[in-house]
Amino acid sequence: MAQMMKAAIFVEKGRIVLDDKPVPEIGPLDALIRVTTTTICGTDVHILKGEYPVAKGLTIGHEPVGIIEKLGSGVTGLKEGQRVIAGAITPSGWSTACLCGCGAQDGAGTKHGFKAMGGWRFGNTIDGAQAEFLRVPDAMANLAPIDDGVTDEQVLMCPDIMSTGLSGAETGQVKIGDCVAVFAQGPIGLCATAGAKLMGATKIIAIDTLPARLDMSRRMGADFVVDYRSENPVDAIMRITDGRGVDVAIEALGTQSTFEAALRVLRPGGVLSSLGVYSSDLTIPLDAFSAGLGDKSIRTTLCPGGKERMRRMQDVISSGRVDLSGLVTHRFKLDQIEEAYELFANQRDGVLKVAITP
Repeated sequence: MAQMMKAAIFVEKGRIVLDDKPVPEIGPLDALIRVTTTTICGTDVHILKGEYPVAKGLTIGHEPVGIIEKLGSGVTGLKEGQRVIAGAITPSGWSTACLCGCGAQDGAGTKHGFKAMGGWRFGNTIDGAQAEFLRVPDAMANLAPIDDGVTDEQVLMCPDIMSTGLSGAETGQVKIGDCVAVFAQGPIGLCATAGAKLMGATKIIAIDTLPARLDMSRRMGADFVVDYRSENPVDAIMRITDGRGVDVAIEALGTQSTFEAALRVLRPGGVLSSLGVYSSDLTIPLDAFSAGLGDKSIRTTLCPGGKERMRRMQDVISSGRVDLSGLVTHRFKLDQIEEAYELFANQRDGVLKVAITP
């Protein structure tokens, strides 16, 4: 009889429930990890609301911290009992996308098409991390050991939120002395703010409306904050920049209004770095796009994954360059996952991120 475990399972639109599932079987290049801490992402809420389709019965979640329980027969360089993290994106290491230097898109353009979202497998095309155990494919390419003395919560943002947020600044090619606007200061936007500071931006403008998030954005490196309900953010940013506009605008929410505002505040030749997950078609206004003649760039990014990316994220944490400890605002046991979803999906009680421990 198969060993059973608890897992958060997508049942139907509006319902993710905790139920029993068999512990995953692993193949020669896989690893089975016992999950010690995980979390809920905004993308999981898109799944819950039916805005992003996944198969019924799928275990949700893509941000694992855990301990290696079992290794496939072909896995070398890792050992059972080792503390590890895996990125939300799990590139194989040998695909065309990986060998072209874009491992996040491993799987895009194959028979899976758009649905595969590149290398995003956990909680999308295979069972995910909101469970007691998780199968990690291509373990040698994806499992990064956790440094001694570093807690689960310190590295909990590395698999997705931190890697995604920092990549917004990287893809936007932020340079020393740049002026950067970050639209939305949820967890990813806050990490984008931190990333802009790390890369040398000297004027960072954070846009949100929740006081706690605006306060946190200052801790992450924002020099100015704009409450979009008190002031038109485009007007505010143009005032702050003396009409020049920003070098880079990072969109971290995934709505038409924030995308359009980010485009409108760019200087000529500026870069719009898009991190948001959009659930409907976008429209590009003719004037904001300078009829296609403004030398503006629109860049999109899917969270970089793989063990080397996870090592780099850990080093940023260990060095003290960025302190993300304040992002975990609530803690739940796996048995309370449905309660955690209700809180997180409705953004109650000042929640930023939740820590889930089986």
